[in-house]
Amino acid sequence: MRSMGKVEKYIHDGIERDGALLFVLIDPLDYPSLGRAVDTASEACEAGADIILIGGSIGVQGDILDEVTKRIKEKVNVPIVLFPGNTGTLTKAADAVYFMQLLNSRNPYWISQAQALAAPIVKQLGIEALPVGYIVVEPGGTVGWVGDANKVPRSKSHIAALLALAGEYAGSRFIVTDVGSASELGPVPLDMVRAVRKAISVPYIVAGGIKTKQQAGDIVKAGADAIHIGTAAQNSRNVGKTIKEFVKVVKAEGRKK
Repeated sequence: MRSMGKVEKYIHDGIERDGALLFVLIDPLDYPSLGRAVDTASEACEAGADIILIGGSIGVQGDILDEVTKRIKEKVNVPIVLFPGNTGTLTKAADAVYFMQLLNSRNPYWISQAQALAAPIVKQLGIEALPVGYIVVEPGGTVGWVGDANKVPRSKSHIAALLALAGEYAGSRFIVTDVGSASELGPVPLDMVRAVRKAISVPYIVAGGIKTKQQAGDIVKAGADAIHIGTAAQNSRNVGKTIKEFVKVVKAEGRKK
């Protein structure tokens, strides 16, 4: 079995210490300027975010990715992890990458071929690969379209749970459920969070549609080990204050576990 890398150990240690972690996702193409994206990441880090994720479903690669990652790295003291939309979302300026299998894709490209194409590049760049089983839940957003996902119905928690367990058995060391960015239906249902948590023994991360600290706290209470927020930070007029509020409730609920 591949040994645990620095970022993976950092995540495990953080979960053991605090019960739950807050990851802030920066999609630089959603910001009016790269400078604003960098500032948001810096303010989020200062406010207590545990990890800065960089990525997006479409177009986050090449010079834009290299520049924003380098500039963010100069400003933060937490790991920078890539949240890739495809094989191009890679840069040696990052610390690690979600090495993802889209477990409920209809297209085998997203289950094994993209990973085969990306693996030698990840090794060459020297960034840490975090094996992630990725599950897209309704409504799915852009990632559901790009990944040709057979989206898990929101009322079918057991389907998400069996996909998560299959991912763990196949070697995923983290499981992520995601409803897509700015979900109009809200985040992953709490019954689904509970079902996935019960099914697996690896860290469980919930992403997409988490707009309020109440939602964040409820999701952690239901069993998540970490949550992603992106739009909530992007749209905030006071990023530091917003992230501090999220961190407070995530850690409070996490420490009750």
